[in-house]
Amino acid sequence: MAEFDHRVLESSQRPLVMGILNVTPDSFSDGGQFDAPTAALAHAIEMIAEGADIIDVGGESTRPGATVVEELDELDRVLPVLDLIKELPVLISIDTYKARVAAAACKAGAHIVNDVWGLQKDPDMAGVVADAGVPVIMMHNRTEVDEQLDIMADIERFFEKSIKLASDAGIPEEHQILDPGFGFGKTLQQNYQILNRLSELRKFNRPILAGASRKRMIGYVLNNEAPERMAGSLAVHTLSLQHGAQILRVHDVKPHADAVRIFQAMKELGSSQ
Repeated sequence: MAEFDHRVLESSQRPLVMGILNVTPDSFSDGGQFDAPTAALAHAIEMIAEGADIIDVGGESTRPGATVVEELDELDRVLPVLDLIKELPVLISIDTYKARVAAAACKAGAHIVNDVWGLQKDPDMAGVVADAGVPVIMMHNRTEVDEQLDIMADIERFFEKSIKLASDAGIPEEHQILDPGFGFGKTLQQNYQILNRLSELRKFNRPILAGASRKRMIGYVLNNEAPERMAGSLAVHTLSLQHGAQILRVHDVKPHADAVRIFQAMKELGSSQ
């Protein structure tokens, strides 16, 4: 297993690209494509060649209406894949909100826990992350959509709670990453309000992850299906970079890695002397 150094997140001179590796039969965009371990390995190698800094392995779809997966079934999906990819030259994230899955995955080689409920679903999750000594991505989520909600105020309240859970468990600040959760329990308008006001989350002084890849917020505007949303995803993520995102979670790695290089060139070469 490659050794994890959290300074990769702290001191990287450019934003990082996280490639999505869904080992599920029912994910909204690529369900069933990489659920065989050998296919997952081949896709991970491809994403690394295209510029992925992190591979995010998920064994349960989080799309609306997805079937809940039992812990043992989720482990049966992710552990064989982790065993195959753990020696690859990349950071590995486990996408789960279940503490037992996170613990087993970290033992099997995962360097990061990506919790779509921000440590607030499983009361044991914060302790598991702290014991493993790995960073955690804490995503904002909602069980129901509320059109009247001040979404940024709700996100800030949620993150305040997640940060307290993390800090109380002993997870250091540099291991706490925030994800506003595009598409999770939000209206179309709320998703674009988040995009427009993403920079407000800088107040928490934690890295920000943006993950809008191929989501409905793009399809609604462009009137297209998930496989056709690469350009829209790139637009949303590039705007996210401008507003302070430091990690992009994406299906299409190469165009996003290229976009990061251009963004970085603008900062380094375009600054006034």
